Amino acid sequence: MIKLIVYLAIIVAIVWFSVTVKLGTKTLVEHVRAIWHTSEVQDLKHGVEDKAGPTVDKLERGAKAGYKEMVGSDVDAGVPDAAR
Repeated sequence: MIKLIVYLAIIVAIVWFSVTVKLGTKTLVEHVRAIWHTSEVQDLKHGVEDKAGPTVDKLERGAKAGYKEMVGSDVDAGVPDAAR
C-alpha cells in the first residue's frame, strides 16, 4: 500500500512539473506540443500512416472476421464437449 502511495505521489509530481514549471519560455507540455505540430513530425506521422495503413487494415479485417466467427458459432470455444 505504501508503494502505491509513493508511486502515485511521484506521478502527481511529474505531472505538476510538466504542466507548471517553465523550461525557458515554455513548460514541458508546451514544448512537446510545439514539437508535435512541426512539419517534420507531421511528415513522419503521415509516412507511418502510409506504411502501416495496409497492415492495420488487414489486422482490423482479421479481428472482425474472427469476432463474427466467434459470435456466429454455436460451439463454445475452449469448452470440451463433455462440459456442454
